[in-house]
Amino acid sequence: MAQIQNIQEMTVNELNRELERGGKFVIFQYCFSVFIMTFRRVSDVYFIRSGESTIKHSIGYTLLTFFVGWWGIPWGPIYTIGSIFTNLTGGKDVTQEVISSFNSEQ
Repeated sequence: MAQIQNIQEMTVNELNRELERGGKFVIFQYCFSVFIMTFRRVSDVYFIRSGESTIKHSIGYTLLTFFVGWWGIPWGPIYTIGSIFTNLTGGKDVTQEVISSFNSEQ
């Protein structure tokens, strides 16, 4: 499982309270192209508190994709547009998957 970012020093009770208030776990997409090959990847999981913007977590992945994602044909432009769209709309919500993973480990 990917490492979870942005939960440092949070207790389980604090994490549960944030989830009840609308917190969520998200991943961001990025891609990069080398010559004609394009690689699409996802970030670590980030915990986003209720009311917190995802921009500060997604901006690096979005900029990387914007500058080096386009160059592989045909997948570079396709993956780049998809990744930038996903990141600018808050990332992909993986809250249920993360919670299920925690529950299966207990």
